[in-house]
Amino acid sequence: MSDLLKISLPDGSVREVPAGSTPGDVAAAIGPGLAKAAIAARVNGELRDLNRPFDGDAELALVTARDEAEALELARHDYAHVLAEAVQALWPGTQITFGPATDDGFYYDVMAPASREPFSMDDLPAIEEKMRAIITADKPLRREVWTRQQLIEKWQADGEAFKAEWAQELPEGEELTVYWSGDDWLDMCRGPHLPSTGKLDSQAFKLMRVAGAYWRGDQKNAQLTRIYGTGWLNKKQLDAHLVRLEEAARRDHRKLGREMDLFHLQEEAHGSVFWHPNGYKIWRELEAYMRRAIDAAGYQEIKTPQVMDARQWEKSGHWGKYRENMFVIPDEVPNTEDDGPIVSDEAAWMALKPMNCPAHVQVFKQGITSYRDLPLRLYENGCCHRNEPHGALHGLMRVRQFTQDDAHIFCREDQIVSEVRAFCELADRIYKDFGFTYSVKLALRPEMRFGSDEDWDKAEAELRQAVVDAGMATEEYGWEELPGEGAFYAPKLEWHLTDAIGRTWQVGTIQSDRVLPERLDATYVGEDGEKHRPVMLHRAIFGSYERFIGILIEHFAGRVPAWLAPVQAVVATIVSDADPYARQVAANLAAAGLRIDTDFRNESINYKVREHSVAKVPYILVLGKREAEEATVALRTLGEKQQQFLKLDEAVEMLRKAATAPDLVTA
Repeated sequence: MSDLLKISLPDGSVREVPAGSTPGDVAAAIGPGLAKAAIAARVNGELRDLNRPFDGDAELALVTARDEAEALELARHDYAHVLAEAVQALWPGTQITFGPATDDGFYYDVMAPASREPFSMDDLPAIEEKMRAIITADKPLRREVWTRQQLIEKWQADGEAFKAEWAQELPEGEELTVYWSGDDWLDMCRGPHLPSTGKLDSQAFKLMRVAGAYWRGDQKNAQLTRIYGTGWLNKKQLDAHLVRLEEAARRDHRKLGREMDLFHLQEEAHGSVFWHPNGYKIWRELEAYMRRAIDAAGYQEIKTPQVMDARQWEKSGHWGKYRENMFVIPDEVPNTEDDGPIVSDEAAWMALKPMNCPAHVQVFKQGITSYRDLPLRLYENGCCHRNEPHGALHGLMRVRQFTQDDAHIFCREDQIVSEVRAFCELADRIYKDFGFTYSVKLALRPEMRFGSDEDWDKAEAELRQAVVDAGMATEEYGWEELPGEGAFYAPKLEWHLTDAIGRTWQVGTIQSDRVLPERLDATYVGEDGEKHRPVMLHRAIFGSYERFIGILIEHFAGRVPAWLAPVQAVVATIVSDADPYARQVAANLAAAGLRIDTDFRNESINYKVREHSVAKVPYILVLGKREAEEATVALRTLGEKQQQFLKLDEAVEMLRKAATAPDLVTA
C-alpha cells in the first residue's frame, strides 16, 4: 500500500504527498507566494485549518484573502479569540464563555473577576492595545483533540465555571477540539482558525461597545459582559465600515423621526409607536398606494379580530411553538366536559394575535367554496402584537405592535406556480416604484417542522419554479437558496432590499403552506364534488408598515419622495407685502392636490429655508415683492443649491407631477 496521498487541485492536477502532509505543505510546494497567501483550506468541501494533516486522498482548494467571505469569517472568529485572550491577560480571573463572528465583526461574553466592576467602555482602549500585541507576536494557532473529561477537568481547575458547565453537556463520542494560542492560552472551539495571530491585521479591528448578556441567553442565569468589535481583513475595509456607520447614524430613523416630527416612543408603551400627524401622513400614503396595488391584483380586503381563544392557536400550532411571544389574557368559559378550560376549572386563555393567518382561514371557511372560486386572495392591514424582549426593541425596526400588509391566497394545487409568479411580478413593480434593488432567496425546510417530506418537496419545487418562470432565478436578482431557514410550516421566498448605503433588509415574503389548511380543516368542493384541501400562500410586500417606513426614512436620509412627504411644499414670504400673493399660490397648489404649508413669520428667509430644509420639505417656494408683481415663484428643491424662477402655472404643474404617486403617473 502506498504511503503517498493523492491530492486533487481545482485546476484538475493531482499532487502526491507523504502521509501526514497538510494543505500548508501543498501550498509551499506550489510556490512561496501561495504559501504566504494561504490562510485555510477546503478539504473535500470542508473548511479546515491550513496545518491540519490530510486524513487520506482528498480534493483541495486553498483559501486566501481573495476568498473574502470565508476569509472574513475566519478573521472575525480569530479576533474574538484574541479579544478573550487579551481580557484574561489584563485581568486574571476573568471567566470566558463564547465569542462568535457576526455580520460585521465579533463579540465575546465574559465575566469580570470578583475583584473589579463589570467591564465598561473605559476598558476598551487597554483591551485593544493588548490585542494588537497578541497579533504582532504572531502566535501559532494550534488544534488539539481532547476528551470530554479532559475539558471538564481543565475548566474546573482554571475556575472557568461556564466552560465547565458547557463541557459537561458535550456528547461523549464527538470529536472535541481546543485551540492553543502559542503555548500559554487555549479555548474550546470547533475551528477552523488562521495559522497564526499574525495573519490578522492589527490595524483592521476596533472594539465598539459593551452590553449586558445573560449566560445562555436566560435572564435567570448570571449576567455577563458582551464586548463587541468590528473586524476586517485590512485597514481600508475598516475605515470604509466606520464611514458607513457614521452615515448610518446620520440616517438613523429615530433621530430623523424626531427632527421631522414623525413619531415617538415612550416607556409607558414599550414597543408601540405614537404616530404624529406628519408620520401618519406617510403611513396613509403607503396604505392608499398598497390598496390600489392589491385592488388591481384581484385581492379582497377584510378585517379580523385582535383577540382569539387560545384553542384556536393550539389548533394552528402557534400556541406550542410561539406561546412565549404572545400576549395572553384569561377568559372565563363554561365548566363543562365538552367546552372545558385549558388552564383551570375557572379560566381559559385568550391571546392577542401575533399573526393574521388563522383568522383568514376562518373567513375562508364561512360558507361553501367551490373550485371555481379559487384562487381566493384575502388581504388585511392586520394589526398584530408580539411579546419581543425589551432589549431587542429598536425604534420602528423591531416593535411589539405592528401592522402587516398581509394577505393569504387560497388556491388549488395547479394554481400555485402561477399565483406565486404573479406575486413575484407584483413585488417587483412595487419595490421598483420605491427605487429599491433587491435579491430573492428561497428559505428551505428547517429541522423542526410540520408536514411530510413529500409536501415539503412539492412546496419547495413550486416556489422555485415560480421564480424561474418570473425570470428572477438569476445572478441579477441575487438568487440564492437558504437551507434550514424556512418557517416551521412552509418554505418561503424572501425579498432582501438593498438601501442607499449598501445594507440589506428582509421585507417581502411568500410561503407555500399545506399544513395550516389541514390543521384548521379548510376545504373546498372540487370538480369531482368531493372535498379538497386548498394550499395557502402567506404573503407580504412591505412586511410591516412600521419597519418599512423606518427603512424608507434611512434609505432616503429623511428626504422621502415628494409623493410620500408629509408636507410637499412650503410657501414662504420674504416680505409681508407678498402675503396675499402667497395665499393665492398656496391655494393653487392645494387645488392641484399638494399638501401645503405657509410661512408668513417675521423671520429672515434664510432662517425659514434652513428650518424647512431640516424638516426635509421637498420644495420651498420663496415669494417677495417682485414675484408677487410678476406672478412668478423662486423654487428651491431640497438638496439642490440653485433655485429656479418659474411662472406660477409652470411651478404648479411641475410640483403636481413630482408629487404624484408612481402608480398614478400617466404618460
